[in-house]
Order: sequence, then structure tokens, then C-alpha cells
Amino acid sequence: MPKHPSAPASPVDTLCRLSAACATCLALALPAQAQSTPAALAAPTAPAAPALTDPLPVNPALKLGKLDNGLTYYIQKNAKPAQRVELRLVVKAGSILEDDDQRGLAHFIEHMGFNGSTHFRKHELVSYLQSIGVRFGADLNAQTGFDSTIYMLPIPTDKPDNLERGFQVLEDWAHGMALGTQEIDDERSIILEEKRLRSGYGARWLEAALPKLANGARYQDRLPIGTEDSILHSRPDALRRFYADWYRPDLMAVIVVGDIDPAEAERMVRRHFSTLAMPSKPRALPLTPLPPLGAPEALVFLDREAPNSSVQLIYSLYRRRPDATVGDYRQDLVRRLFAGMMGMRMARQIQLAEPPFVQGFAGETGVPFGINQRQYAAGATVGKAGVDAAIDALVQQNQRARQFGFSESELDVAKRSVLAAYDYGYRSRDTRDSAQVLAEYIRNFLTGEAIPGSENEYGYAKAFMPGVTLEEVNAYARTVIPATAPKTVLYTSNSANAQTAPTGPALLARVDAAQTLPVEKTIDKPVVGKLMSYKPEPGAIVAQSRDEALGLTRLTLSNGVKVVLKPTGFSKDSVQMAAVRPGGQMLFPDADKTAARFAAAVQGAMGVASYSPSDLRNVLAGRNVTAGAGMSNYADFLNGRSSSEDVETLLQLNYLAMTNPRRDENLFRGFVGRSAEQVQGRAAVPEARFADARLQALYGGHPRVELQPRPADFETLNLDRTLTLFRSRMASAKGMTFFFVGDFDVEAIKPLLATYVATLPVTDLALHYRDPGIRQVPGVVRKQFKAGLEQKSIVSVDFSGDVPYSKDESTAFRVLLGVLNLRITDALREKQKLIYSGSAGGRYEMIPRGAYSLAIQLPTAPQNVEKVEAGLWAEIARLQDQGPSAEDLDKVKQALLQGYRKSMRENGYWLQTMQTAVLEGSDVHDILTLEQRVDAVTAARVQAAARRFLNRQQYVEMVLEPEA
Repeated sequence: MPKHPSAPASPVDTLCRLSAACATCLALALPAQAQSTPAALAAPTAPAAPALTDPLPVNPALKLGKLDNGLTYYIQKNAKPAQRVELRLVVKAGSILEDDDQRGLAHFIEHMGFNGSTHFRKHELVSYLQSIGVRFGADLNAQTGFDSTIYMLPIPTDKPDNLERGFQVLEDWAHGMALGTQEIDDERSIILEEKRLRSGYGARWLEAALPKLANGARYQDRLPIGTEDSILHSRPDALRRFYADWYRPDLMAVIVVGDIDPAEAERMVRRHFSTLAMPSKPRALPLTPLPPLGAPEALVFLDREAPNSSVQLIYSLYRRRPDATVGDYRQDLVRRLFAGMMGMRMARQIQLAEPPFVQGFAGETGVPFGINQRQYAAGATVGKAGVDAAIDALVQQNQRARQFGFSESELDVAKRSVLAAYDYGYRSRDTRDSAQVLAEYIRNFLTGEAIPGSENEYGYAKAFMPGVTLEEVNAYARTVIPATAPKTVLYTSNSANAQTAPTGPALLARVDAAQTLPVEKTIDKPVVGKLMSYKPEPGAIVAQSRDEALGLTRLTLSNGVKVVLKPTGFSKDSVQMAAVRPGGQMLFPDADKTAARFAAAVQGAMGVASYSPSDLRNVLAGRNVTAGAGMSNYADFLNGRSSSEDVETLLQLNYLAMTNPRRDENLFRGFVGRSAEQVQGRAAVPEARFADARLQALYGGHPRVELQPRPADFETLNLDRTLTLFRSRMASAKGMTFFFVGDFDVEAIKPLLATYVATLPVTDLALHYRDPGIRQVPGVVRKQFKAGLEQKSIVSVDFSGDVPYSKDESTAFRVLLGVLNLRITDALREKQKLIYSGSAGGRYEMIPRGAYSLAIQLPTAPQNVEKVEAGLWAEIARLQDQGPSAEDLDKVKQALLQGYRKSMRENGYWLQTMQTAVLEGSDVHDILTLEQRVDAVTAARVQAAARRFLNRQQYVEMVLEPEA
């Protein structure tokens, strides 16, 4: 359960994404979902408030220890998913520790962990893990940041030896990497391809902004990916020196969470890691604090490929120590409330008819480098109102919070939302996924974040939240929002806007001027207590049957709507809902294609009944409820989720959306302007332009193929026509089948279904699909497309066609994709060093007809395009001529089976499978036979599938080339 305020999204998020090599950046705090307490579960009684000076405890479910050599370990038994253990090796060593001759080598070492070690020769490690169902990249991975390196290894425990070998892998990463000169040299080109893949506008902006963001600290020239020169020419001895200096037990933690006996896990940790030795003369671990902001500074960055304009105001940089006492924790509650209320105010801004910006944030956020470094910042994606209007609005929102604070009604909404998040954390603690559980232990080791456990955290929130006063939160606002401190202003835009772009001095002057503008106190509307003040006269359940094999209860309601119920214990206090029927956007004529495409988004921006989206947020505060409706190409659908207690609210929200949709001219204007601005710059993104060109070539410019949305798509929308189209489908429940999966009682939900689903209108409408005739162009097509400033290319190959549909053939198709991905990785990455990553994906479906599509995407260097093409076609020919090896076939089967067994205990998998069965008219019991179908796939069937689905006489190949 997170203890820090939910951090609002900001332009600095780009830094998080780009600075962590090989994986997504590890956030210091993860925002919780606001959820509620199910009545069927008794909540813990709010205890007497503990003394504020009491130290925070450690989660009693956790076994936390330290070996004599200084290595820390965290062990917790967690039953979800079953027969699986998540292992992590966390090292407090990132790019900030690199000497001048070691730029990028922290990340380089991470790569070398997969290239030979004491117990695994080169390629042996990945091959072994694939053989037990662990997928390279998707499961097995690692990431390097400025301050840490994290190795991730999920291990299936269905075979006794797997876990022992998993711990052996972690031990080898800790002190047994081979780091041979030849292996180091072989990996250089792969890392260079990774750097190439990450290049582009985002990387260029980061390099320009990082000195400002780091305020001159050493982080400014320690991007984890390194430089091209360091990747290609760093000395192997420099890499080995980094490994010897910093991969040592006092800077390491082993984390074990999963379906395992903690005592046995502790024995394995001691057996594998007690022999790690400290260096005789360990280097001192340097601290690199960020200096506070000095004089005001500004950066204007213009780039041809910038997709939008944005501005960010950084008010302050500071370090905050981790929570140590109960009093610290209580203060964190104040921060969370402040963050929630600022978020609500910013959300209201973008719903204005003429919003000052497209998206905005303001609040305290973590800095993505430096331990426990924080900043107060405000930022926005600039819309048609311009950068001056965005700056004025951001500054005024901060000034309004400083001068007037918040209102009691705002505090009430925030309290209910935050308490609901803690409530859900407590309720769901026994069904959280192991990967989620261990995230807070990583943060504890790296940053010292407190880990009192869900039960203690919920107790603190219940004890302290009622006593947090408006005066406290307002006082915090005055403290955290600086009044006159110097600011760093960052502005980025497309270079096409150079004529109108502000200068740095102009930005600073505008911020100063905005601070002198008058602000008024916010006047809130009263918060309505109930979503619905009435209940429909209930319908009836006219038929009921039981499917024991699948654990389903099937109902037919008096209006003809069908309902399928599957209660599960997979995720406590969580219920998912969906409803589907044939239909969708393709039923509408070509003239209405744009209105149909965006109809659901337009209606969603209106709200329901008399409630705007902002009103709904207030009414639903403290409840875990989301609901929506939409149209895919070939289906109409409803979806939603709630806590167990809030199922009635979920059904009410759905009822209102179908029977009382809202129309609001101002919100529509705001939606159109906001959406048009959001997509304005997509044509500047090379990959987006290439994606459109690929689809145009693939389907011969068919008018119903969806390309990237353009501003005109939104600006030409007619509100009434758009809503008429949407309501022509979604105002009727005729032909719908509703599904409910999760933590609920069948008998308790029946009266709610009779009240809110059996009473939905069922006016007549078409219940079929329309095939618009989208087909791949005949023959072989090869085209080049030039876009982008960076020296990077993409080789894209598409196959598709009509086929008779069968479940067995669908399974063979999935196995073929898995084998093809193994061959791409092995041949093009590991052996030929031509790519960092590449993939094959596809669909095999029967709606609106039996058809398949298979797409291969291979990013590479322009000079390697021909080699990549040759390598790919060689692997395709090999599969077609020889079939897969027994080893590759077994690896893919194991991965599919491991994924299937995990999915069978996930609500979402059941929900999706049942919906697909209804739409296809297939037997949902096929969900029970996947293992047999996978086992039945032979090498000969995969070879036949390769010949059928990889037709060398029928494909479209597109190559992205740089413009220069």
C-alpha cells in the first residue's frame, strides 16, 4: 500500500521512461486505486490512535534479515499466483557510481548477466529458463537506473529443481558473471541497437533538459544507457572494475515473494549468498544530493519531431527523509489529501469549454534520480490557448491553494477517496500478485520507505484521517508551494512553431507576471450523496441454470437479457462486469465512420443524468466504481468494475448511462479542442507516420481502416449526430449478455440484476456484424517510407488472409508465433547482433469471418536492413522446410502452459474468454481444454502452419528509413 501522495503525471515522466535502460523506470510511489469495503467482510476496528513518536513497525508477514556479510533479504509467502515465486536481486549501484571511463557500464553489466556465469555458459541461462516456461523480456528481465540495478526472475515451482536453479541464477548475477572479453565485445552492438531504439525526440529533449533537472549535479552526465563511444570503446577492465567495486553484499538485497515456505526460502538465501565476500578495501558509497534551485532559469527546446508543446515550472528541489515514526506517517496522509485535492482542481480545468491547457498537473513529485529527492512542480500540455494561458492557469492554481486553501467539501471528497484506497489495500492483501507485493520491498531497500504492512497502514488511516483538519492541509499547501523561490521553467515544442515560441526570458517574465494576477477563492457545489434518488420497479429472473464444470450460474431476465455469473476468490473485494453483443461501428455507413469512431469518447465526456464528470468524481468518492460503454468494429460492449460492496453503484452507473445519457455543449467543445490539440503533433512522430503508411499499403487505402486521428476528425464532429449514432446502439440492451466475475455472492446480486438490468430498455436493433471488406492487397508488395531524423529503421512484414476457423488451428498459430519469436531473438539478436528487440504478433479470429493476420516488426540500423531482411527470410524458410526444433517447440509450449495456468486464476481472463465465446458462438468449455490442445501441437503441425500463414507469395514489406 503506498504511503506517499499519488504523484501527478508530468513532462518529467519522459525522464523516467528514458533513463531506465532495459525496463520501465521503478517509481518511488505507486498510486492506489480508490476502492471500498465489501459489506461481507468485516473491516478491522479502528484502534486507539498510537503515539506519534512510536516507531513504524515492519510488516509482520515479512521475514526481513541480514547476513553476516551485509546482504539484506526479504521473504514473504504469497499465494498468488500459485506455484510461482518472484525473485529479485536489487543492487544499490547505478550509473551515478560510474567513473569517467565507465559511462554506461552499469547498464552494460546488466546485459552481461545473461551472457555467461559460473554455472551457465553463454546462451545457456536464457535457454534453460525458457525451457521451464520463463519468457525472455516478458518475464526474465533487468533494469538499470541512475541509482540502482534490479534483476527480475519469476520461477514456476511445478518442478522441484526449478527454485534451486533460480537461486543459482541470482547468486551468479551477484558474484559469478564471467565478463569475458569476447562476450563483452559481442554485446556492444546489441546495446548500441538498444540506444538506437530509444533515440528520437524524447532522448534529445532529455539530453537538453537533464542539466536543468539535475540542477548541475553529476546526474546530468550519467544517463544509464551511456554514449555511443562508451558502448563501443570502453575497456573490459573498466567494466570488471565496476562489478568488483559495487556488486558487493552490503549493497545487495535478495527478495523472495511467492508460493514458498519462508523457512525454506531463508535456508536457500543463506546457502547461496553467505559465501559472498566484501572487498578488502570497499570503496565509499558517495552521496549525490541535488543542490537547491538558485537563480531563475529557463530552457526552450524546439524539435521537428516534438508531438506537442508543453511547459513545466519546477519550484523547488529538496530531500525528504523516509518515514520513521507514526507521526511521519500521519503527515503523509496530509500530503495525500493535498495531492488529491490539487488533482481534482486541475481536472476541472480541462473540462472548461475553453480550457487553458490540454492536460495539467501541480503537486509534489518524486525526482527520478537521487535517493528521496522531491520537487514541487506544475506543468501542462499546451493547447490552442497558448503557453501564456497555460502558465497563468498553473500559477493561479498554486496561488489559489496558497492564499485560500481548500474547502471542507473538497477535503471530504479527498478523505473518502484516500480511505477507500487504504480499505482496498487491506481487503485485497491476501490476493495481491507477488510482483505487486515485492515492489514496496524494493523501495524499502533503495530508499528506506517504511513497510508497516496493509493492516497497520489501514489502522493508521482509520485512526488519523478523521482528525486531519482543513487548517492542517491548508498550512501544508502554504509550506509546500513556495511563494517567491526561484523557478526553473522548461518549454518544449515542435520547431514548426519557432516563429511563435517564447524565449527563456519571456517565460520567466510571464511566470512573474502571473504571480501578480488576482485570484479568487474556489466556490464548490454541494456534493450530492446518492447517484440515484430512485429505484426502477424491478423486473424478474425468468430462468436459471447451473454449469458445474465452469462454476457458472446462467440467468435469463424478464427483458430477455442474459446474465452469466462466476463468483471467484481470485481477487478479494473486486468484481468485474462486461456485456457484449454483435454490432459495432462497421454497421454505420462510411459517411459516419468518424462520428462512430469517437462516439463513445464524446458520450463519456458528457457524464450521466445531471452529473458532469467532475460531479461524478465527487459523488463516487470513496467508492471503487468505474463503468463505460463503447463500440468496437464488430461489437457493442459495456464494461466496469467495483468493490464487492459497490456492485449496486456500478449497476446504477450503467443504468443511467443507458437510460439517461447527458448532453453538454460546453463539455463537447472542451472535448473537441482538447482532443484536436492532443493529436495535432502526431504527424511529427516518425513511427506514427510509418504506422499509417504501413496500414495504407497493407489494405490498399480502404476507407474503414483506422489511421492515426487528425485534428479535423474532432473538429468536424457534430454533437447531435455523434450522440444519435451512439445512442442508436447503446440505449437498448437487446441481445446483450452480461458477465460478472469476482468476489460476490450469487444470491445477493440477483435482486440488483432484477432492479437495474432486467429494467433496461430492449428496443429493436440489428444483432449482426457487417464485413466491410478490409483485405490485404494481393501479391507481394515492398515499399520504403522515409521519416525521422535519427539513423534508425524498422523492417515490417505483414501476412494475412482468409482461413476456415478452428480452435486447433488457432492453437497451432499461437505456437508458431512463439517459435518465430524465439528464432528472431536467437538468430537476429544473439547470433547476428542486428537488433535489440523484435517481435512477431498476430490474430486468428472468426469475426467478421475466418481470417488471420501476422505482423513482424524488426527495428534496426539503416545499414543493417538488408541483413535483417535476409536473416528473417532465412528463418522463415527454415521453419517451412524443417519445422521447429524439439527444444524450441518445448520452450513455447511451456511458456503457453505457464501463462494459461496463471490466467485461469485471473478474473479478466475468464471475462474475456466468456465474451469471446458469446460473440463467436463457440463453446466456452474450450477454456478447459487448452492444455490438451497445446500438447497436441507437433513439430509437423507448426511446419504446416508456417507454410500456410507465412506465405512468401502474399505479403507486404515496409521499411522505415531515416529522411537523411
